[in-house]
Amino acid sequence: MDFFTPDFWSALVSIIIIDLVLAGDNAIVIGLAARNLPKEQQKKAVIWGTFGAIFIRSVATLAVVWLLQIPGLLFIGGLLLIWIAFKLLKGEESHNIQSGNSFWSAIKTIVIADALMGIDNVLAVAGAAHGSFALVIIGLIVSIPIVIWGSTLILKWIDRFPIIITVGAAVIAYTAAKMMLDEPFIKPFIAQNVWIKWLLPIVVVGGVLFISRLSKKKDLVNTN
Repeated sequence: MDFFTPDFWSALVSIIIIDLVLAGDNAIVIGLAARNLPKEQQKKAVIWGTFGAIFIRSVATLAVVWLLQIPGLLFIGGLLLIWIAFKLLKGEESHNIQSGNSFWSAIKTIVIADALMGIDNVLAVAGAAHGSFALVIIGLIVSIPIVIWGSTLILKWIDRFPIIITVGAAVIAYTAAKMMLDEPFIKPFIAQNVWIKWLLPIVVVGGVLFISRLSKKKDLVNTN
């Protein structure tokens, strides 16, 4: 992908939005893991734990970018991202994180928990990068400082403006559709049916938003 083209900028914006929307989990993990430490150790545990988690996530993202070049995995990854977008809108997140009682155990908890919970982020960013390692690195450089110092602020924004989650889920769903369209074995079919290139993203994004809304209404009815 050429630098400073419309495709480059749209992909970079998608990566940053995905990082910010999915940063809520990162903030929760950090807060829970460090909550039992003395106040003077909490900040250090947060900083070192976060940098450790970011390193693991960066390596994993670059690895997934490489793996998505294997035939068929782009399509499968797209299907997984659709499910991730749906879960994000439903709010199905589990945060059963035990807090560390020592400095190093807190750091270990932050790194391990973030690695396990960050699979959605890794897959979404790798898909949005369209095979470009440079885009992943640039996206990380831009969004990491925001995630580290602004994660709690992001959580407050999400609580105050729930539309942020909807926008994030729509971006992830759109990324899923683009991943599926980029799959080599589908491209010949798309070349003969150009309209699918425009219809699929609309159907995927609209479908995720509509089905998640129906699901929420059904859950409310069942609860009442």
